[in-house]
Amino acid sequence: MKSHLLSLAAAVAATAFAATAALAQEREVRVYNWSDYIDETILVDFTKETGIKVIYDVFDSNEMLETKLLAGGSGYDVVVPTGPFLARQIQAKVFQKLDKSKLPNLSNVWPLVSERLAKYDPGNQYAVNYMWGTTGIGYNVDKVKAALGNVPIDSWNVLFKPENAAKLKSCGINILDASDETFAIALNYLGKNPDSKDTKDLEAGGAVYSKIRKSVKTFNSSAYIDELANGDSCITIGWSGDVLQAKTRAEEAKNGVNIEFIIPKEGTYMWFDNLAIPADAKHVDEAHAFINYLMKPEVIAKASNFVQYANGNLASQKFIDKEVLENPSVYPPEDVVKKLFTISPYGPREQRVLNRVWTQIKTGS
Repeated sequence: MKSHLLSLAAAVAATAFAATAALAQEREVRVYNWSDYIDETILVDFTKETGIKVIYDVFDSNEMLETKLLAGGSGYDVVVPTGPFLARQIQAKVFQKLDKSKLPNLSNVWPLVSERLAKYDPGNQYAVNYMWGTTGIGYNVDKVKAALGNVPIDSWNVLFKPENAAKLKSCGINILDASDETFAIALNYLGKNPDSKDTKDLEAGGAVYSKIRKSVKTFNSSAYIDELANGDSCITIGWSGDVLQAKTRAEEAKNGVNIEFIIPKEGTYMWFDNLAIPADAKHVDEAHAFINYLMKPEVIAKASNFVQYANGNLASQKFIDKEVLENPSVYPPEDVVKKLFTISPYGPREQRVLNRVWTQIKTGS
């Protein structure tokens, strides 16, 4: 009888263990992030440590993410909106406030970044910075030199002067399909307030691109990385880390393509990509666990080393590769930071104007 009871107890325990293991196996978190934006071993390590499966999808524009969020039922637990879109989406109540008691690694955040992020998320209630960077010029050194001769590559004039764009047309110009940033950059270039929402200013910003439209090959925000690395395009308005990824890919391929990134002397847009939890997320505890894991200094440093972007975690800097941390294209010096600007979200009316003008530019109509 004693032996039977022991066998029964063992069977019950085994069944309970199996059920617990199955339950743990069923835990998941659904993440929607920008393309080419994480070292995938981080996802594997997270699952090993927590037992939570990561279902990971990617997008390449804020508009794509916003469409899913505003439609409701996005199906995601963690998403990564950029600052102005984050602010607008908070107003639309598509996010839930973070439970900071479940995010002990918030103690590692960089106060400077949190303060700037608070422009979009007052009190830092809804989001944690993932990466930040700048939007500048990525270019193929040899092809641009061949096209432009001794024109200095230090100003937006390289692209925005029609005569320069015309010379670069044959080797391939790409413009980010990110109208909020590209218009702000054009306005700053014209000496206007980059955060202006005035219709006349927006149209003036659009005119900068209209004047070079016939020389532009593509408008995209993800494919341009490989196009630049392969030599299929020679110059782009691009995100700092994307261009540096293109540089790395070209070096690894040993294809002779020499890529560089510059922040033009007139200044440029400083952006923030942030981790947030949709209001209708189905795996809220798992979402917090994922965000908290990314806030581990050594984990987010691994992400920065891979994507070559600065992150909002000050404690991570001792784990970041020297060539990334000391690269002024990733972590700009103080005098350059002073020339970086941010922008506030567009209201519905201004957004319609922006969309109309940008569509006209892209279609060449």
